[in-house]
Amino acid sequence: MADLKLYDPFENMQFSDKHCFLCGTTITKEQRTPVFAEWLQQKYNLQDKELLLLDKSVTTFSRLTIPCCDNCHVQHIIPLEAEIEHAAEKGLEGLQALDEKRLFQWIGKMYYGTLVTELIKESDPLVMPEYAVSENPKMLGKFREFFKVLQSLRVPMVFSDFIPCSLFLLEVSPTEDELPFEYQDELTTMAFSVKLGPVVIVCTLLDNSIIRKALGKLYRLVEGKKLHPVQVAEFKARVFYAAYLFNVVPEYFERPQKPEDTQVVLDTIIDDVTNEIFNPWELSAYAHMLEELLKPWAIREKQILQKPGLPLSFLVDETGAFKTIERFDRSEV
Repeated sequence: MADLKLYDPFENMQFSDKHCFLCGTTITKEQRTPVFAEWLQQKYNLQDKELLLLDKSVTTFSRLTIPCCDNCHVQHIIPLEAEIEHAAEKGLEGLQALDEKRLFQWIGKMYYGTLVTELIKESDPLVMPEYAVSENPKMLGKFREFFKVLQSLRVPMVFSDFIPCSLFLLEVSPTEDELPFEYQDELTTMAFSVKLGPVVIVCTLLDNSIIRKALGKLYRLVEGKKLHPVQVAEFKARVFYAAYLFNVVPEYFERPQKPEDTQVVLDTIIDDVTNEIFNPWELSAYAHMLEELLKPWAIREKQILQKPGLPLSFLVDETGAFKTIERFDRSEV
């Protein structure tokens, strides 16, 4: 029989090397799974690339592992990674053909794996982070809701009329694309992006697809087009800034179970009565976000804001039509 009981590590802050991150089973320190799958590390030669954690300690992609029991590793993690690897080999079409829930689980595992590492390290940090995740009740509540839906990786689960995230799949033009792999995440806003060769997956992990709807017009504009890397950077800035403005936390509720049930059904609500869904859009804050993502092209905030009320865009012209960019021309900035 399927195990339909959800695990809640947040109730007792049960984050340690002694408990499986996904089901809570007591394990040995040797039982672990990579946050970034071995196939991903090998394909993009990531093993020794460094990652900076919140406590200022440095790890590598190969050393970033999380506690995981043998059952979860073999029955859930390995099949998920095999499915994503197979889809990624087919490029954009392969990833588009995947069930969105599987992409959500894959991205969610990497995001949550990084989060669990931070929570474990906060018990004995190299340098205490300025804003400790474990001391922020609002963030912990948000992560707790996220973990409910992430358990769809282990527990047979149906999302009732929603998907917990917003997913965007972009294709990069090869002309000036020199970066085979790139990874970025924002722990607090739960925005994430990963580049797999010519495909970029951008995701906001806990918004019930609201950000995708909000950016629907722009996404429809770029779908089916090969984007210059500078255009991808701008699209990511727009998604990451939308995640920064997103002001509500979805709540998820299990429907009462019957003895014969073989899956958990989750319903969701969002409190959009006492809270605005998005905080007000601020041009200067967006420009700062865009500047961060345009660093490879050395574009400064002053250049982004040179036209009053109209931030620099590589995606659309002043009429809102899509811009075609084959090569980056600095003189046009």
